[in-house]
Amino acid sequence: MDGEHTSGQGEITRLLHAAVGGDREALDRLVPLVYEDLHRLAHRQLGREGGGHTLQTTGLVHEAYMKLAGGKVNAANRSHFLAIAARAMRQVLVDYARRRKAEKRGSGVAAVTLNDGEQGVDMSADDLLALDEVLDQLEPRQRQVVELRFFGGMEEKDIAEALGISERTVRRDWVKARAWLYRALYPKQPT
Repeated sequence: MDGEHTSGQGEITRLLHAAVGGDREALDRLVPLVYEDLHRLAHRQLGREGGGHTLQTTGLVHEAYMKLAGGKVNAANRSHFLAIAARAMRQVLVDYARRRKAEKRGSGVAAVTLNDGEQGVDMSADDLLALDEVLDQLEPRQRQVVELRFFGGMEEKDIAEALGISERTVRRDWVKARAWLYRALYPKQPT
């Protein structure tokens, strides 16, 4: 079984290198190999948005794939590819929230939670859009950690691998970024 896993990882890496080299079909061959991972990322993300969401898990995976296929995928390995996919899912969800806000002008919008497993902060679609705006004000690595953890639902180990940093650095960046984001999004709330 371990040999199977290793050969699967080798195929993923080979296809990623081919995609970086300009092989447009490599991404099409890669997606089935990581589809379960992509589906799990999408499911986690949509689960945070509560009921009444018209975007389905498979739809989010396909929308993210379209974003990935439309640009150049420059990933070194499986974790790095999943990090890029998580960012694409973030973009899809933010675009979706903008469309819903424009359609409904804020009424009946589902809540989203910025959660690390210990405590959460309830967020409306408006807050999700605000989060998207303030993320760019974070240090680049902290922004990536937030994207991968919140939008990608990735664990510390996977984030560390994707970014080439230690798990301890991931934890430190998450704590700092989460505190800064909370203050930026909710300036009138006690900390």
